[in-house]
Amino acid sequence: MMPLVSIITVNFNQPKATIELLKSLEAHYPGPDIEIILVDNGSHMNDKGHFTDYLDRISYVRSEVNLGFAGGNNLGIQQARGEFLFLINNDTEVTEGLIETLVKTMQENAHVGIISPKINYFDDKSVIQYAGFTSMNYLTCRNKCVGQFETDTGQYHASPHMTGYVHGAAMMIKKEALKKAGMMSENFFLYYEEMDWCDQIRRAGFEIWIEPNVTIYHKESLSVGKNSALKEYFMNRNRILFIRRNALPYQRYIFYLFFITVVVPRNIFNYLKDGNIGFIKVLFKAIKWNLKNSITSSDLGYTLK
Repeated sequence: MMPLVSIITVNFNQPKATIELLKSLEAHYPGPDIEIILVDNGSHMNDKGHFTDYLDRISYVRSEVNLGFAGGNNLGIQQARGEFLFLINNDTEVTEGLIETLVKTMQENAHVGIISPKINYFDDKSVIQYAGFTSMNYLTCRNKCVGQFETDTGQYHASPHMTGYVHGAAMMIKKEALKKAGMMSENFFLYYEEMDWCDQIRRAGFEIWIEPNVTIYHKESLSVGKNSALKEYFMNRNRILFIRRNALPYQRYIFYLFFITVVVPRNIFNYLKDGNIGFIKVLFKAIKWNLKNSITSSDLGYTLK
């Protein structure tokens, strides 16, 4: 019998997508070895009423404010009883054998702390979104997502193995690793938090793996939407914050030089070219936050709407 697995998902103003996930989970995993924890993360309207049909079978937790990706998941983690915790986006669809295979892989490899399955796009299930990440270049804060936008012909099917980072849309952590590494850092709010978590888990003595023989489908669009000021702010702010928290001193100094001499001029050029002149102010606001705040500061530096 499979040990208890806690499935944690976060809803923010997307009850329809969340209900579709709950239906997918119930279709594949109706047994007693699964507990489902749904975190309503500050939805503008209290969405509990949308989930009435499921409340006798799931744990429903509501935060009155939006805690961000890490904060919402951490709220669910605090409620979890499972030996393994599977954090998945609410806009995903699970597949047969997914959870059992991830658990089996982690049970057979004690040094694995966190693992992701292969992720394909929901809109075109033959297209890969994630088949692993390369290691981080701490001098530039760049790495690559393996397999993204490739047609899935089984080219990445192999034994489960180490990878640079898990993918935040679907990641299973064992409780032992969680206890030693701690929960995700909530001051990222959006972007880079799962990468920072992976570095925490590595420092706690565990490895980061991918299980490429099972797949989850993610409803993220194949085309990248137009950037918002919020996304631009947190992508730049957190890229710097990630390096401050995880790179060696000499790596940090080289990154700072790279960011100021390469990233800032390139971004400004692109903002002007694309007619997003307001993003220039957002970029410097992201830099200023890192100059003023510690790496553990809870000040987001951005007013959420």
